[in-house]
Amino acid sequence: MKKFTYFTSEFVSPGHPDKVSDQISDAILDACLADDPNSRVACEVFCTTGLVVVGGEITTTTYIDVQEIVRKKISEIGYRPGMGFDSDCGTLSCIHSQSPDIAMGVDVGGAGDQGIMFGGAVKETEELMPLALVLSREILVRLTKMMKAGEIAWARPDQKSQVTLAYDENGNIDHVDSIVVSVQHNEEVSHAEIEKTVIEKVVNPVLEKYKLNTENIKYYINPTGRFVVGGPHGDTGLTGRKIIVDTYGGYFRHGGGAFSGKDPSKVDRSAAYAARWVAKNVVAAGFADKCEIQLSYAIGVAKPVSIKVDTFGTAKVDEDKISKAIAKVFDLSPKGIEKALELREGKFKYQDLAAFGHIGRTDIDTPWERLNKIEELKKAINL
Repeated sequence: MKKFTYFTSEFVSPGHPDKVSDQISDAILDACLADDPNSRVACEVFCTTGLVVVGGEITTTTYIDVQEIVRKKISEIGYRPGMGFDSDCGTLSCIHSQSPDIAMGVDVGGAGDQGIMFGGAVKETEELMPLALVLSREILVRLTKMMKAGEIAWARPDQKSQVTLAYDENGNIDHVDSIVVSVQHNEEVSHAEIEKTVIEKVVNPVLEKYKLNTENIKYYINPTGRFVVGGPHGDTGLTGRKIIVDTYGGYFRHGGGAFSGKDPSKVDRSAAYAARWVAKNVVAAGFADKCEIQLSYAIGVAKPVSIKVDTFGTAKVDEDKISKAIAKVFDLSPKGIEKALELREGKFKYQDLAAFGHIGRTDIDTPWERLNKIEELKKAINL
């Protein structure tokens, strides 16, 4: 009898209350960077029934209309009157400038804080991402698009998914064990219709794309039987509470720092992107089938305090050689990361990353997904 190990990842929609907060935080960051690329931003958002509170530290030369940004983003997400939360909500702004004690270290090119950041890559999908996370995300991308297009008229913005995969004793994916989808809905639709629509029109087309074994799959669609009250009306939202969704769905470790609302001088964000960039190029170069990079920083210090490589026993090249090659090829100082990954150039919107994940995106040209260091790495290792 076969023995399996099970791994699960989840994802949440743009209408999830925490994601509403993340997107507003990053929309404010985008507005600051649009007119002042050197803005220093650390913006947090709390949202609940009828109220959005924006707080944090912002130093910028431009003016931003916080109320307009908040209301526009809520409307874009799809919350309408009658849902308990919509763009006609109260807004409270509690913003002040960045601490001069922090600015002192950042001004000279150092990190904006201490901390540890992780990035990873694995040969489970074309984009070198964990498959469970990719499936969870694609289910909600499809569901959200169909909701906004009116193809699923009863659906509302707050949605969650979860995918469990079974791995055999060799570490290969054997089958899909279970799928969980919870979708907010109006009063009129029946549970039977929700279940049928989600499985047939949303989940199955995603699974078919990957040609997976789904013979004995278990479905849990709105398992409580009812999900009418949702969004910030059903549960408060807060920036930075979905950090595992933002990255690898728990497949790789996470340093604990959130991304949204932070300008690129904050290594919580920029170094996590850089660690993904490094890990993806290491795997794509053929050095390992799976790679996790850990970077650590001290506030006000430019170079990483440490660089750690973990290939989980899949390395084709000695890990110490990989680590030395990384240090030689990549400038992992905050300023070096900002320049290499074009983090202040306005080529993408941070608020779009807050909606469907920061890592492994194929619909947005994010520089940390580019495989542009393979040859340099090979040369550094003399391959």
